[in-house]
Amino acid sequence: MLFITNRFPKGSIQTRAGRKFEFDLKNNAPSNSVFFCRRNADGSLTEVGGMNFLSELKGSSYRQILLYIHGFSNLPDSVFEAAEEFQALCDQQDPNEVLVVPIIWPCDNDLGIVQDYWDDQKSADGSAYSLSRALSRFLEWRESNLNSPGTDPCLKRINVLAHSMGNRVLRETLCAWDRYDLADGVPLIFRNTFLVAADIENESIHRTERAKLICDASRNVVVYYASDDLALRASKAANLKNKIASRRLGHTGPENMDMTPKNVYVVDCDDVNNSYDVPKGHSYFRSGKVQGKPGLVFEHIYGCLKTGRVFPEDEQRRSTIIRES
Repeated sequence: MLFITNRFPKGSIQTRAGRKFEFDLKNNAPSNSVFFCRRNADGSLTEVGGMNFLSELKGSSYRQILLYIHGFSNLPDSVFEAAEEFQALCDQQDPNEVLVVPIIWPCDNDLGIVQDYWDDQKSADGSAYSLSRALSRFLEWRESNLNSPGTDPCLKRINVLAHSMGNRVLRETLCAWDRYDLADGVPLIFRNTFLVAADIENESIHRTERAKLICDASRNVVVYYASDDLALRASKAANLKNKIASRRLGHTGPENMDMTPKNVYVVDCDDVNNSYDVPKGHSYFRSGKVQGKPGLVFEHIYGCLKTGRVFPEDEQRRSTIIRES
């Protein structure tokens, strides 16, 4: 499995293709560098380097790429486990359709959810600078493929799935990219962007707010939410303790749909989230009630990946409720 990380490795931060890569789990500061790596079948990690990584993606037999940005308090092993589960579910549907590529940012491993939460918010914000450089590298590589004689362009569709605080990472990465590297707004580079159990303010997806750049960079933006998501209740309590009073996007959906861009769609998962992820109801986008069997939320996500449309039966529709039959 290929992956991208801005976690510090043990040893040198100097990129060297082919070297053994080990995470320094005691260091949860965001690195200014970004590392392009592979997790091997035996669980070992190898750094492959940026150009080799992009060339391998281009040469892959998969038609689409799904960048997976995990939530808070997730160490690398748990991220790989989640990504491998999602990959297996995709392969059950259509082999060689969707390749999952995790983006691993530095979460804390302190004990206590509130301590983790605030440390991880800082790491999420700090990760924006290195991850935005990864996007710049991708654009440079894509342009060089387009303009080099005898070189075929990369035609794979790129999608993003951000879970929980990974939505904050995505939002801040695009803001940093827009501020420091781009001349006139972010380009349209993502076919679908899935905001699952998003731990950002529920008004932040409005046209006048920071997450509007997610909409600018995407053909479709699909928000999955559940009002009884217990992990987001803890997030809300932590924010209230620090005098930040705002409901979370993953609890309510957008504050006002009339103020969101037209390419934003919402999916109410309240009827299935707790039965898919007992008891928190937070990671409900992979398996359903039976591990390894796709849930209805996954099936909706995969339908969007496959068709490029959120509601192909009704192009004017912008919301739905997922219910067990």
